Amino acid sequence: MQINLSGHHVEITTSLREYVDTKFSKLARHFDHINNVHVVLTVEKLNQKAEANVHLNGSEVFASAVNTDMYTSIDTLVEKLDKQILKYKGKISQH
Repeated sequence: MQINLSGHHVEITTSLREYVDTKFSKLARHFDHINNVHVVLTVEKLNQKAEANVHLNGSEVFASAVNTDMYTSIDTLVEKLDKQILKYKGKISQH
């Protein structure tokens, strides 16, 4: 799984990059067919926003989360993506 990380109005530090990598490794454990993940971290005044677009085999999953803390935004984002990927995995296995 390849993770592309970019930031708008925020500098991507090594600790932030490592945190994103460890959190998104959870998604790879649940579903093996993740090709590419594009994560965008944005700061807008007091809001810290995290968005991700996950490319799966034959589909795409998008989620975003906004909070006052960037790490909390990333946690919420991974939880949302995890639910969506498990739902997609369930649809595939039923067919």
